[in-house]
Amino acid sequence: MEAGTILHIGIQWTPRHPHPPLPNFPRFVRASSIQRGSDKGPKPSRDWIAHWVSKKDEAVRSLPIYVGGASLLTVLFNRAVSGIAPVADASSSQSRADLLTLGLAVTSILTGLVWLSIQPKSITPVDPQGVECQVFYSQLSEWVVSEIFWAWESLSTITCCRSLVIIYDCKCIVQIGAAAKSPNDGEPVIVDAAKLMQGSLCIGVLKSGAQRYLANLSPYPGRSELPFLPSNTQAVILQPLGDKGIAILGGDTIRGFTTSDQAWITFIGEKLDATLAKFMSDMPTVVQE
Repeated sequence: MEAGTILHIGIQWTPRHPHPPLPNFPRFVRASSIQRGSDKGPKPSRDWIAHWVSKKDEAVRSLPIYVGGASLLTVLFNRAVSGIAPVADASSSQSRADLLTLGLAVTSILTGLVWLSIQPKSITPVDPQGVECQVFYSQLSEWVVSEIFWAWESLSTITCCRSLVIIYDCKCIVQIGAAAKSPNDGEPVIVDAAKLMQGSLCIGVLKSGAQRYLANLSPYPGRSELPFLPSNTQAVILQPLGDKGIAILGGDTIRGFTTSDQAWITFIGEKLDATLAKFMSDMPTVVQE
């Protein structure tokens, strides 16, 4: 059967922790937009200094101005009450020290003005513009489906991942999460596994054997090779699954995948590679029976 075929037979799946029962898969859920649920996964703890700086951003930016202004006034006051002639004398060590301090104070003031003139662009999560999608390869066994669901729940809960596509042995094993909406019939855009694996993105990742992180997908020209992802997907991770497959994760935040997320995704990729390799090796026997 061809890759991407919708599985019409429901498979009983028992989650490893209490969780509302999932409907039989795969199915399409049409929606004009995808709303993020209220279930939030654990978030990494932040350094208290960095947190304080982010909360007091305006004050921190203005700090060099206050420091430079105070230093400038202090130098002028010291010059006035010390009894030294107001005209700078190159032969006087005090005059040379005052000139150096004045230069540092002015530099500090100018630095503060530059900091205030630069306003960083706020980075916030977006709602994927597409439809919810669950498409599984029709010949998947129950234990493989369980592994895939475990991986999806882990990634969608802990990271900013909102779309997951797994290609293995030129077959679309799963397309789950947010997907682009077809302009013709409103259905999710299904992955063309053969065409995707021939693209430069997948070829480069499989050739290098290393994870590739596109932290800001918008300006990247290679995004045209990923038409099945929502149009406003912010970041993408391409994780190789051995030398036969690749996992594509779409995120809802620019630079939303942290270093720990990338390490976790690498671990999940290795586990999925072992699972799918075993399934593919056993599949001819299963089909024959």
